[in-house]
Amino acid sequence: MAERRMTFRHIEAFRAVVATGSMTEASRRLHTSQPQVSRLIAQLEAITGLPLFDRSGSRVVPSLDGTRFHAEVERAFVGLTSLESAAARIRAFGAERLRVAAMPRLAGGLLARAVVRFRAAHPDVIVAIHSGDDETVNHWLATGFCDAALTMLYGDAPDAHREHVETRACVAVLPQDHPLAAQALLTPADFFGVPFVASSLGSALRNRTEAIFAAAGITLTITAEAGLGASICTLVSAGLGVSVMNPLAAYEEAKISPIAIRPFAPALPVHFALLFPPDHARGRLMRAFGACARAVLLEELAQLPDAAIGRPAPPSQAARFSAPA
Repeated sequence: MAERRMTFRHIEAFRAVVATGSMTEASRRLHTSQPQVSRLIAQLEAITGLPLFDRSGSRVVPSLDGTRFHAEVERAFVGLTSLESAAARIRAFGAERLRVAAMPRLAGGLLARAVVRFRAAHPDVIVAIHSGDDETVNHWLATGFCDAALTMLYGDAPDAHREHVETRACVAVLPQDHPLAAQALLTPADFFGVPFVASSLGSALRNRTEAIFAAAGITLTITAEAGLGASICTLVSAGLGVSVMNPLAAYEEAKISPIAIRPFAPALPVHFALLFPPDHARGRLMRAFGACARAVLLEELAQLPDAAIGRPAPPSQAARFSAPA
């Protein structure tokens, strides 16, 4: 005959009897019969070789051995509870670390807000934000250093899987008192001979801008260059020239810099997108973060006027963005 082994049902019955001091009450708690509880306790005493209870009428109390055994049982259940908690953390992505990247404009604003929203739902996940120019961000994705990136693209993203979120048109930015600010729409011809603040040489935005002006037969009169949208707007507001840039940065900077913003044609599209490493299988963690980042980005873009089609800004924004007279 095979030796009987201790089971969870034995321990469950033992804990219930200790907690209630009664076989009958323990059976009610376990939704079983009193004889079944008595049988489980008798089997457990036989298995352990210990008299676990002292019986006095209808009441049962743990013996000295039973008290010691109960202490060990509770320690085991603390370990079991910790395993349940670990399983819950794993289900909630708590065993993972997320590395996300963006260009400085997005990293300090949109990406940070996306991380805050993501962490509210998944507080055990460690999220690291990395900031760099578009070439650096692409390199981080290609090498697997980062798991995802929030970016603005003026062309294709090499060595990355792209999930498009929304496309907007770049806008013209000018000093508020610039003569061109009186026009509702600006074209390359309007910038002939006008000092121009360009994005960094070799950047995708610089290449696309120069191509559009070249197609119109206009040579840019470049007086300054800058890699960051904030720097471009600062130079523009100081009167060093006009520029063309993505609308998100332009309207954000308009809150603190005295600049005017106007639609620019022909359209120079900027694609807001999520990037992931090439051939990278995205699990639940990345899908959840991608959903947060997409939602935050769409909410932010919805607050901007669509300069490409002349959608007006809300009244509270219009005054800040210096409408043409």
